[in-house]
Amino acid sequence: TALKVQLDTKLFGQHLAKDVVLKAVMGFSSNASPKKPLTLSLHGWAGTGKNFLSQILAEQVHPAGLRSKFVHLFLATLHFPHHDQLGLYKEQLQNWIRGNVSACPHSVFIFDEMDKMHPGLIDAIKPFLDYYEQVDGVSYRKAIFIFLSNAGGDLINKAALEFWTSGKRREEIQLKDLEPMLSVGVFNNKNSGLWHSSLIDRNLIDYFVPFLPLEHKHVKMCIRAEMVARGYAVDEKVVQAVADEMTFFPREQQIYSDKGCKTVQAKLDFHQDV
Repeated sequence: TALKVQLDTKLFGQHLAKDVVLKAVMGFSSNASPKKPLTLSLHGWAGTGKNFLSQILAEQVHPAGLRSKFVHLFLATLHFPHHDQLGLYKEQLQNWIRGNVSACPHSVFIFDEMDKMHPGLIDAIKPFLDYYEQVDGVSYRKAIFIFLSNAGGDLINKAALEFWTSGKRREEIQLKDLEPMLSVGVFNNKNSGLWHSSLIDRNLIDYFVPFLPLEHKHVKMCIRAEMVARGYAVDEKVVQAVADEMTFFPREQQIYSDKGCKTVQAKLDFHQDV
């Protein structure tokens, strides 16, 4: 219930992601002996809530969230920058995961910037995600692995726009409308970090979670939430002023924010004196 409340009050415009993650996590955590670790791949444009959701999820498992020594965040450009070091990175990654799951079976691993990860690197963790009872005496079945990626964002945006154009409500979009296309698109995308990956080939990713592009109303929700978080009274004039500075696409219809809620904090700083 705590996870549901957090998602309902803090994650805007993502009925699919909310629903899928809630069901996946509840099913996983209520299973005393899962057959494999929970593996989620979150996809969508920047600013749509992927990082935010993974942080909320991490906090539900370990209250300190990203500050917990049992929650591990990897950034592709920071931790794995050089292509010629691929062999070394694979070895380091395996040792790191092995050591941390040995210390805490409920470890959470978040891989951000998957679309910038060198092809083949993520396959190094395949043994840990598979249906093995133990690997070298360690069970990985209670760990959670989360991949965050902008890859597939264009496919999701196109599908959302098609729904809008045909007069359907955004909330009518279902996982089955996007997930098959997303897994194939990411598998065949050289800049996805999962290009021709054995993780997809072996069906080791439990859910491909699409994050939809955010509309004007969702951006305004983000602005109001940020104002409340800062202890301000919500002033609708300021909300409108900040929203007016955001840019939207497609050029003609101007429906979706091209940066999601990413620049809300910076733009609110600018209007703070108001």
